[in-house]
Amino acid sequence: MKISFKYISYFFLFVLGLSMTLTSCTDDLNVTPKDDDEFLSETFFQDPASYKQVLAKLYAGLYVGGNDGDGDATIPGKNPDIAGLGGDFSSYLRLLFVTQEFTTDEAIIAWADGTLPTLNSQTWAPANEFLEGTFSRAFYHISVANEFLRQTTDEKLTARGVDANLKADIAKFRAEARFLRAFSYYNLMDLFGNVPITTENDPVGFFYPVQKSRAEVFAFIESELKDLDNSLVASKQNEYGRVDKTAAKFLLAQIYLNSKVYTGVERNNEAATLCSEVINSGYTFANVPYRYLFSADNNRNGAESEFIFPIVGDGNAIRATGGGMSFIMHASIGGSMDAASRGMDGGWQGIRTRREFVNLFPDATATADNRGTFYTAGQSKDINNVGTFTDGYAVTKYINKNADGSAAQRNDIPDIDFPMFRLTDAYLMYAEATLRGATTGNLNTALGYVNQIRTRANAQTITLGELTLDFILDERGRELFWECHRRTDLIRFGKFTGGSKIWQWKGGSVNGNSTASFRDLMPIPARNIQANPTLKQNTGY
Repeated sequence: MKISFKYISYFFLFVLGLSMTLTSCTDDLNVTPKDDDEFLSETFFQDPASYKQVLAKLYAGLYVGGNDGDGDATIPGKNPDIAGLGGDFSSYLRLLFVTQEFTTDEAIIAWADGTLPTLNSQTWAPANEFLEGTFSRAFYHISVANEFLRQTTDEKLTARGVDANLKADIAKFRAEARFLRAFSYYNLMDLFGNVPITTENDPVGFFYPVQKSRAEVFAFIESELKDLDNSLVASKQNEYGRVDKTAAKFLLAQIYLNSKVYTGVERNNEAATLCSEVINSGYTFANVPYRYLFSADNNRNGAESEFIFPIVGDGNAIRATGGGMSFIMHASIGGSMDAASRGMDGGWQGIRTRREFVNLFPDATATADNRGTFYTAGQSKDINNVGTFTDGYAVTKYINKNADGSAAQRNDIPDIDFPMFRLTDAYLMYAEATLRGATTGNLNTALGYVNQIRTRANAQTITLGELTLDFILDERGRELFWECHRRTDLIRFGKFTGGSKIWQWKGGSVNGNSTASFRDLMPIPARNIQANPTLKQNTGY
């Protein structure tokens, strides 16, 4: 059984009866229920337990798409959090997977839902409903965080008679809400570039927030994360599943590593320094088989020692059959695969990987890299027809069974925690920043980190001469695939668009072709521009 905080998270998501629908990023009022007995109202906050319930909503919202899990707009009181997509399709984690994986060599999906196929081929347009969902999901999260921060000022807490002990807890909750808001701004900056910034200091109600440059959004995130070092809980002193100071340092290291993309200025020294701090923070490299990190009991089988920011899953507490890990698991099962062997009740015949990604791994031998978890029986390596699940190798990285092979709690909703930030990534970021010239890094130390990763994977160790940037990109793929990093990584290496790296169906042809560089940024969704005409579209769209 998992910790109490998770049950708080999902239980209150189901029973609060929220009626919050985000129609655009410009209207905070739409995500703040107006009835006095509703969530985030003044009356709601008279209950001392309410403060942790809102924090729980923010964490739960990373996995589920609406009230009662997936949300169902046809059922009163069970609306999805955002309009335009069902709660299953609009799950935060699911949308990150769609945008970070389907657009790359790591994944492709067979389904023809709406504009989904254009993400497979880098041919999306501003009217793409999945990009609209991603944009609105992140701003919905920001709006909830902003309202929580408005409702938890010292003035309001004193007026409600909140005691000193609870005030101290709420101060920690506020820091976590600010981190989760910064995380949403990071995803918006990474995907869309120039976006508005709204905080708790902005008015509640309809207004047009000013669109900021990507560099300005970067500066805001940087400032927030630096300041949070003063208020987040010390490293490893929070409940599992909740963030601490190390999570803020990790995210800051990420934006510094990508600073050249976001601002035009390299920040590799800062990236390497922060990675060193993360590595020495108390989180430890998990000396367990690689597969343990992606099993149903990865919160307690030893893998959790390197999980800095997991998105927590629980088959008994979550009622999200189409969001989060439920989507990733169900959609990656099909063909001749036995769903029960994956700990699931069936497959949706959707996601596979592409031949170019398979080629990053050595041929199957007794000493093969054990991260190359591909199901090949009845599957062709080539994808001649995107809509045919058996075209392309299936991926078995995640499994809804415990590490010892015993059953998870349920076979319809996985127990697997999604490792959004883990220590191994800090090892690889340190190595990359050092190779990019960080004087705060050491190449021999970097080599040791990389070989520690490869030893766990049963892969041959490398020499210093083999430690190159091209190697790091490939190694990040082998270690972190299907963990929502690939698009960002490929852009940083100049290999997402253009012709320097080609994969099947990139650009829309079976063998792939070059794509235009403006697609390194997603378009600002057309519906959001209609709602806020002050927004300017990204170049090329």
